[in-house]
Amino acid sequence: MVRQVTTTTETRARQLAWLIEQSECTVALTGAGISVPSGIPDFRSPGTGLWEKVNPMEVAHIDAFRRDPVRFWSFYRPRLHSLDGIEPNPAHRVLAQLEQRELLEAVITQNIDMLHVKAGSERVIEVHGSIRTGSCQRCGARYSLAEIDELFDGEGVAVCSSCEGNVKPDVVLFGELLPADAMADAESLAARADLMLCIGSSLEVYPVAGLPSVTLGRGGSIAVITQGPTPFDPDAAVRMDGDVVGDLEAVLAAL
Repeated sequence: MVRQVTTTTETRARQLAWLIEQSECTVALTGAGISVPSGIPDFRSPGTGLWEKVNPMEVAHIDAFRRDPVRFWSFYRPRLHSLDGIEPNPAHRVLAQLEQRELLEAVITQNIDMLHVKAGSERVIEVHGSIRTGSCQRCGARYSLAEIDELFDGEGVAVCSSCEGNVKPDVVLFGELLPADAMADAESLAARADLMLCIGSSLEVYPVAGLPSVTLGRGGSIAVITQGPTPFDPDAAVRMDGDVVGDLEAVLAAL
């Protein structure tokens, strides 16, 4: 396995470009950091992370949704509105271009913001769900993001128009299992990958954080492109920790 021995962004970009060219199956695993340049705060950065301002167990846990839907939606409704107008940034578009050039098999994302799809990526595995829809927890009726906005009652809770059950966005909350089909796809890709690009993720939230180990275990390589340390830094064939847009554009330019 190639180890990190260089210091400049340009040299590391050339090294990663070479690995991509040599790989027969490359997949990307993305976290909140890839969407920060689009104006979406990540979760854990000191001073700016979303969970710096609110306890996720009180507003983003499935028990909190069931126990106090008013408080849940007081947090989530403005977040859905803010995400709806966000556009992809060049980092998302680099991954879409890599896929178009048949240099990237798929994107596995922990993000719910749909920006990879908006950027043009075709095979996107959304392991934490997305804001695209919401579902009634009683009858299963599904609503688009725009339709959900019409369901709020006087208390600020989204209520099903068919059965008056509570509607929850189709995102994975704390305390919920990840979608089985999405995780099966992600694990299959990780097991086939010669190279996994870990982008904008702290690689701390399991079970998704275990995917790089799957690739390493089959003899593949990983590249870590994110600011801040990760548990996989010692295993990375290439480690880039600058601006995610600049780093990915440098890799694309080197191909």
